[in-house]
Amino acid sequence: MQTLILYRFLHPISQNAVVPRYAMSRSSEASFPTITTTSISFSQLQDKNADLSLKIEEGFGTNGLGILSVTDVPGYPSLRRNLLQLAPRLAKLPKEVKEDLEDPNSRYNFGWSHGKEKLESGKPDILKGSYYANPILDTPTTEVSLIQRYPSYCGSNIWPRNALPELEVAFKALGMLIFDVGLMLAYHCDQYVSKGMKTHKDEGLESILRRSRCHKGRLLYYFPSQQGDPDGNSLSSWCGWHTDHGSLTGLTCGMFTRDGVEMSCPDSAAGLYIRTRSDQIVKVVFGKDDIAYQIGETTQILSGSYLCATPHCVQAPKGNKSSGIERSTFALFMQPDWDEKLNFPEEIHIHKELIPSNASLTFGEYSEMLLDKYYHQKLT
Repeated sequence: MQTLILYRFLHPISQNAVVPRYAMSRSSEASFPTITTTSISFSQLQDKNADLSLKIEEGFGTNGLGILSVTDVPGYPSLRRNLLQLAPRLAKLPKEVKEDLEDPNSRYNFGWSHGKEKLESGKPDILKGSYYANPILDTPTTEVSLIQRYPSYCGSNIWPRNALPELEVAFKALGMLIFDVGLMLAYHCDQYVSKGMKTHKDEGLESILRRSRCHKGRLLYYFPSQQGDPDGNSLSSWCGWHTDHGSLTGLTCGMFTRDGVEMSCPDSAAGLYIRTRSDQIVKVVFGKDDIAYQIGETTQILSGSYLCATPHCVQAPKGNKSSGIERSTFALFMQPDWDEKLNFPEEIHIHKELIPSNASLTFGEYSEMLLDKYYHQKLT
């Protein structure tokens, strides 16, 4: 999310661990191994009596990549397509229309955002446009003091109801589905964590996410990369290295288009990359009809690192055949409420310089601590 972008790019790599136990393949066209995510079927996820501990550990545990995918979710393929095909149309709306959809007060965390984020090089990111909205609540609160204190969480959605009326319906439908499936996954994450540490029922991941008003969807449109651009050859050319800050991120498989027409990506090296806890870089793939979920740092801290987050980035396609290729995707950042009291464990591996042992902070306070640290670090 925009408010945390400086923090994400400055975040150090997580502590080392053993190499993930995955079957890896190496493409002749790619310089890094390719891994298919651990997957769980929707029917398995629905069964609260199913023991999915091994799957959770493979995807989210200390030897995992911080990501797994859910397959065979009813209705998902059409909802994904309905929303992602709108991203190029949104990005190509007239400049004055998009300016009316911007919200500087929220640090561009509601509505349209383009060229506001900074790449690792410090330059504005002009290759990626974003549309932010809360798919669960249009107006999370009407309390003025909260809106002023937490504008990126407590503000109201902005919809292009005249210029692109289909967006609101498609955004909310996909966001709500990913949220509902994410809650099912969170339940099984809680079952896995409870085997290793004592947790109170109302402090589990599922409970925290279910009562939150802070969830934020992000529709992303990646403009075609410019051939010859020095940043276009980097591994993180479409999205810089970062680790998600919240609890659980739902993610669609990217849709590649040229002039709005869907097509397969001509460069097998393009896509999502993850840095493992042994400092190895791998390319990660999952089915276009699967929903991927990534662990965020807040969950890693609260779970005592039983569930782990990992840094990731996105590489743009390269080569002559990639000219004019666009990419659209959607992410749902599921995170605690701004007023949610987070009871941090005694032993903390991330941000231990900020969080005292057994501290109790709201998510809003915790987020502000991170922003204060990393904005200051960026400016000095």
